[in-house]
This record gives sequence, C-alpha cells and structure tokens, in this order.
Amino acid sequence: MDRNKVSELTGLLTRALYHRQALLEQPPRSAIRLFNGFYEGFPPLVVDLYARTLVVFTHKLDAADSLALAQMVQQHLLAQLDWIGCVLLKQRSSTHPDAKKGVVLYGAQPDTVVWENGVQYALALRLNQDAGFYLDTRGLRAWLKENASNQSVLNTFAYTGSLGVAALAGGASAVTQIDRSARFLEVARASLKLNALDETKMKTSAVDFFVAAGQMRRKRETYDIVIIDPPFFSLTPRGRVDQVKETTRLINKARPLVTDGGYLVVVNNALFLNGREFIGELEALTENGLLTIEHIIPVGEDVTGYAETVVNQPPVDSAPFNHPTKIVVIKVKHKARAADKANKEVK
Repeated sequence: MDRNKVSELTGLLTRALYHRQALLEQPPRSAIRLFNGFYEGFPPLVVDLYARTLVVFTHKLDAADSLALAQMVQQHLLAQLDWIGCVLLKQRSSTHPDAKKGVVLYGAQPDTVVWENGVQYALALRLNQDAGFYLDTRGLRAWLKENASNQSVLNTFAYTGSLGVAALAGGASAVTQIDRSARFLEVARASLKLNALDETKMKTSAVDFFVAAGQMRRKRETYDIVIIDPPFFSLTPRGRVDQVKETTRLINKARPLVTDGGYLVVVNNALFLNGREFIGELEALTENGLLTIEHIIPVGEDVTGYAETVVNQPPVDSAPFNHPTKIVVIKVKHKARAADKANKEVK
C-alpha cells in the first residue's frame, strides 16, 4: 500500500476504534466488530475481535495484497490494543481453503470462547471461511434469552447453534437444532457444556431442513419458537434456499411447525434485497390474520457502523431495517383459533 493509502486507512481505523471504546471489556472476552470497511470507508477490509483474537477479513485482494493489508492493520491495532494475543487472516477471495479458513499471523492459537450477555459461546474460528459466530444476530440472541423461558425452540439452519444456546440460557424447556453439518453442531454442544446447561434439553440433528420439516409435519410436531436463519443460497436434492426469491416458500414450510400463538423468527441477510420489498412480502402473508409482525430486531452499531464513521451506504436501501441482515419476529395463529375469534366477534 502506498503512503497515502496507509495514512487514510489508519485514520479510518482510529476513528472506528474510538467509537467502539465502550464495547471493549477488560478482561477482553466479548465479540465485536472493530471495523466494517464496506460502510466505514475501506471495502476490502473487515476486522472483528473475539476475546483476545483479532480476525482480519480481506475481500477481492490477491494473497500478497491481503497479507500486506493485514500486517498493516496488525501493526496499527496492536499499538493501541497491546493485549491482543492472536491475529488471524481470512482471505475471502482466495482459492485455497486454508487461506479462506484463516492463517495465524501473530501470537498463539485463536481464542476458543467468547462471552455475550452473560452466556459463553464456543468458538471454532478456523472451522469455516467466516468466524462461525455471527455478530449481526447479537440482538436476536438477547431476544431469545429474554423470551424463551419455558418455551420449546426449533433452530433451523442452526450452523454452530448460538441461537439455540441463547434460548437454553434463557430457560427454554427444550431446544432442537438442525443443520446439514454435524461438525458445526459439535460447536453447539461445546457451548452447552461451557454453560453447564442441561444436556437433555438440547437435541441436535444433522439433517437437511426440507427433510426435517417434512418429518416434523407428518408427526405433527410443533414448537413455541421456530427460527429460520438460512444461508444466502443453497441447493440440495431436497430443496432450494434463495433469500431473494424464496422467502415466502421457506416461511410456508416452517409455519406449520409453530405452536398456535407461538413465534416464527425470520432472518434474511440478502445484501441486494430491498428492506421495503422484504417487509412488503411479509406483510402480504399477514393479510389473512394468521401471521402478525411483532417487531424488528436491529443490528448492533459496531456491525452497521456509527453515524460518525459511516462513509458508504449499502447497495440497496435496507429501511425499515438498519442493516442488510433483516430480523423479524412474527406471531403465528392457526386457522381454527382465527375462525373461533371471528365467530365470537360476530356474536
């Protein structure tokens, strides 16, 4: 990087860090985004902090430029956060799996645990190309911990299971976590043990969502809270996930699994899906009175960037959401109950 670019980036990093000072704990054990380059002025770079581990993500750069950028970020941030124990570089545009999953540039091995809202979560920072613990769903974990007491919860597309663990930490009576990968679900089991939660209350199943949903419907299984947080796009022999074109279809697959009066939580992180289009699609589903949009859960400012640090806006307008990750809590009624209510109103 030339001198002017270095000076520009160090200024952006310093400003971003200043506005996140209140989130930096001592001892360091939380997970936060230190810099979101997409919004804060340097698109090839995202920097996250997991306890004492700095995770540097580079985008659309070759290996040499990625390394040079990460080393510059390391030098700058370690001068201000001298307690950092590890720096991990993930090159998202690399064709090499190990480079995508992360190479340690500094210090010991990456941290394996973070704390959030009084709950411990197991980390496997090199398990996949992302960090395995999504910062944009922090608010949803808080909502689940607050609202899942004595509730049965189904977490579909569970990945490493942090949403289900948050529900258990909030007193859920039972949590079922399904994901196609047993390796990812092992992380959920590790989180369960960290918190000394009752292992009999969590069931994990490595199964395709469409297979599981069909089996559950046939058995007439229902849950008080059902979470659908799918990947952006996935195609399996059993079904298709497309967060731009298939939201209604996914919801219709999941809604029979929700107990009458329960909640369906929908997460959509499609970057190019307009927020008003998405909420409009959901509102169309509420017209028969069986679904009611309860509220939107916002994404934290460390992820979105702060008013004083944001330079660029998302490629499409996310409003009424504050980020392309759109999280909606929907209340579900069944037809019989809705019909009973209508009859009472007539009488």
